[in-house]
Amino acid sequence: MIATPDPKRPPKLRGDLAGMAEALAQFARREFPQAEPVKPRVAVLVPCFNEEAAVAKVVADFRKALPSAEIFVYDNNSSDRTVAIAREAGAEVRSERRQGKGHVVRRMFADIDADIYVLVDGDATYDAASAPRMIDALVSDHLDMVVGFRVDQAAAAYRPGHRTGNWMLTSFLASVFGQAFKDILSGYRVFSRRFVKSFPVLSDGFEIETELSVHALELALPVAEIETPYYARPEGSFSKLNTWRDGFRILGTILKLYRSEKPLRFFAAIGIFLTLVSIGLAIPIVITYLEFPVCQPRFCRWA
Repeated sequence: MIATPDPKRPPKLRGDLAGMAEALAQFARREFPQAEPVKPRVAVLVPCFNEEAAVAKVVADFRKALPSAEIFVYDNNSSDRTVAIAREAGAEVRSERRQGKGHVVRRMFADIDADIYVLVDGDATYDAASAPRMIDALVSDHLDMVVGFRVDQAAAAYRPGHRTGNWMLTSFLASVFGQAFKDILSGYRVFSRRFVKSFPVLSDGFEIETELSVHALELALPVAEIETPYYARPEGSFSKLNTWRDGFRILGTILKLYRSEKPLRFFAAIGIFLTLVSIGLAIPIVITYLEFPVCQPRFCRWA
C-alpha cells in the first residue's frame, strides 16, 4: 500500500532548501562583510623652482587639509634647498630638468596615477583649506576642472600689473572663445582623471594655465570656479613671473590656440584686416588720379 502525501503539509525538501539558503546567507555575511566604498585617490602636485622659503608650509598645509592624499613636489632645477626641505616635510620629491612650468606639468600629468589631481604652486599663496571644498564640487557635480578664483587677502598678494594683465587676458579670452573664466591665470586647480590623461600639454612656461582654460572652453567640458583666499608670499620667497614678458607669451599662446581651434575665423580676420589696409593705402592714389586725370607728356608715352 502506497502512502498518499498530505496536501496541507509542505514537502520536507522545500524546508531543507529554505534552511540551506538561510545558512548560506549567514555564511556569506560572516565571511564576506560588506566592503566600504573605495575612496578616490587624491594626488597633490606642486611644481617648484627655488621655493625653499615656502615649500615646507605648502606640504604641511595640504597634509593637514587632505590627510589621505599623496603629495608630490616636482623640482625644476632649483639652486637652493627646495628639494631637501620638501623631503623633510614629508613630500615625495621628483624632478624635471627641462626649464619651465609647462614642462613640469606635462611630466606630472604623465607620471602620476590618481583619480583626482590638485595642482597648486609651491609659493604658499594658495589656501590649502579650500581643497576639500573644491574636490567635493568636482565629485558631486561630475566636473572635469575646478579653478580656484583668487580673492586677495593682502595688498602685496596681487601686484597691480598682474591684476591688470589678468583682467585684460581674461577679457580677451572671453571675446575670442565666447565664454569666460574670472581668473584664467590661477595656479590652483582640481582635475578629474580623464582631464589629466587626455590633456595635450603644448606650452612650456607660465602659459600652461591659459592652455588649461582654453582646452576646457573649446571642448565645452564641465568646469566651475570657487573663490579661494589668496595670500602674499612668505618672506624670502620671490615671484618668477615677469609681467610684460610672460604677459605677451600668454597672449601669443591664446592666438596660437585660436588659430588651431578656429582657423577659418582666424585667417578670415587676417584677410579682412589686410583688405582694409590695402583700401586705405589705395585711397590717396585714387584721389590723386581723379584730381589729375591727364598726366604730363614726359611721363606718358601716349600723350
